[in-house]
Amino acid sequence: MRVLVTGAGGFIGATLLQLLQQVGQVGPQRITRLAAMDRTLPALPDSVERIEGELQDAQVQSRLAQFGADLCFHLAAVPGGAAEADPALSRRVNLDATLDLFNLLAEGRTRGSAPPVVVYASTIAVYGTPLPDPVTPATPTRPALIYGAHKRACEILLADATRRGVLDGRSLRLPGIVARPRAASGLVSAFMSELLHALAARKSVTLPVGPQATAWWMSAQRCAENLLHAATMDPMLDTQGHMERTWALPVLRLSMQEVVDTLSALFGVEGRALVRYAPQEPVEAVFGRYPVLDDRIARRLGLRDDGTAAELVRQALCDLS
Repeated sequence: MRVLVTGAGGFIGATLLQLLQQVGQVGPQRITRLAAMDRTLPALPDSVERIEGELQDAQVQSRLAQFGADLCFHLAAVPGGAAEADPALSRRVNLDATLDLFNLLAEGRTRGSAPPVVVYASTIAVYGTPLPDPVTPATPTRPALIYGAHKRACEILLADATRRGVLDGRSLRLPGIVARPRAASGLVSAFMSELLHALAARKSVTLPVGPQATAWWMSAQRCAENLLHAATMDPMLDTQGHMERTWALPVLRLSMQEVVDTLSALFGVEGRALVRYAPQEPVEAVFGRYPVLDDRIARRLGLRDDGTAAELVRQALCDLS
């Protein structure tokens, strides 16, 4: 099996690429070729093929077509804050280049073979605000950011390609993934990761939301495991929504205070004394008022959350603890 990971130099992509190298297979099929694509890539083993450059670049797209992936994990994207600041760039990468990728994958299919599987990293930003309580598979999408709007458009078009039989698409709506590196990420939600980094290092931190603000959390390791599982799961187990091919990942719904208390217990710090809250209404409205998520169908498909707040923190900070 030929496996391609776009966005492989990013936080989630690098975690997924490492997992693929460790397991060496997808379901029962052995990975015969593994390619990593991103605008810049770190040092990689010789067994991983490098495709470096911009997704919208014609030469990069030509190399992707030549690779001829049987399975593509598509994570390359301009993140939310950066997309909102530059809508034209978001359109070029998050919409146009993504649709170009879908087309070249479909066109590269060998006659008579199964359509390429595409696991697409979408986002909970497609829901917009305000959110109903609970959020269910029937909750309508009303993106409040251009990032979410472009992701939703690609969900729809990937489902249509699946309907037409040219691709086998599976879109996963990713929650807040932690703990991202402390370098600038272009994500408004980066404060979630910063909270973990700061208290693990016993340093103070200021959050743009209040202590009772609730978010949907997942570690990068569990996210990568879910992406891998999605490649082989049976969408027909979702008896009502399998044609849409879109699922929100199961999450841990935790308040900032719950996470602070968990970090305090694990790292032996006075977390409540180290955290200052300076709520910004636009940020809290989008990232701090997540309700209960009805994820029973996603769990039926075999997708999972981190289990407990403590396990979330352990997995998210496994390199630091």
